Amino acid sequence: MNRKILLLFLFVIIFIKPVFSSTVVRGRITIKGSDTMVILVQRLAEEYMNRNRGKIIQVTGGGTGIGIAGLINRITDIANASRPLNNKERESIKKVWNKDPKEFKIALDGITIYVNPSNPIKEITLAQLKGIYTGKIKSWKELGWEDKTIVVYTRENNSGTYVFFKEHVLDNEDYTSKAQSLPGTGGIVNAISKEKYAIGYGGIAYSKGIKILAVKKDDKSKAYLPTDANIRKGFYPISRYLYMYTCIYDDPDIKSFIDWVLSDEGQKIVSQVGYFPVR
Repeated sequence: MNRKILLLFLFVIIFIKPVFSSTVVRGRITIKGSDTMVILVQRLAEEYMNRNRGKIIQVTGGGTGIGIAGLINRITDIANASRPLNNKERESIKKVWNKDPKEFKIALDGITIYVNPSNPIKEITLAQLKGIYTGKIKSWKELGWEDKTIVVYTRENNSGTYVFFKEHVLDNEDYTSKAQSLPGTGGIVNAISKEKYAIGYGGIAYSKGIKILAVKKDDKSKAYLPTDANIRKGFYPISRYLYMYTCIYDDPDIKSFIDWVLSDEGQKIVSQVGYFPVR
């Protein structure tokens, strides 16, 4: 009996332990994070797997915060983020992985202001946006339309877009308690398409079935739409990069996928989805 137990013990040490010795499963990549990026990265993953038979890439959303938490907890290989990491997040990741996370800018985006197609307003200032989202502007009459309450939609607080909008439009002031938070940009677009007096924001690739407002820095500035040219020239005031973060770029499967995303072929898909290439 003792001899059998000893043999079983040796089998476990020799054959089973190596399976759990690495967080990387060769040929399989796990990606979590930004809902803004999920349709883009799912499309990139599909194309990459079609070109590289046997490779498996699993892409899930949930928000930038979910992706970053996944990297900190070592349950994802790549985190998608619609904003840069902050210093606290970088330190948390470094503490777990014993190395700095590697950052890749994979696309350009303009945070787009959505309204219902029946809304006659064509442009809006950053100050007006801030007023709406902090609760100081409550009626469309203040923007030159009907005296109707503005129905305000926002992303959930684990969203990178929520954080970016708060930092760059609200100047870090709190969102109005009247704002209705939805878990994904698709949900916001769907709600606005059905609500005449609504307003929301999100990635340019989701702007279908709604109207886009041109944005101006102030009353004296020209208003610009979030086009590729306007973003690259710095005219559109709320543009950003979309990021991938990883601590295992030295793994050949991870490197191969990210390098392909940044290649001409990968960046062509970025354009097809509705975002703007970085090269």
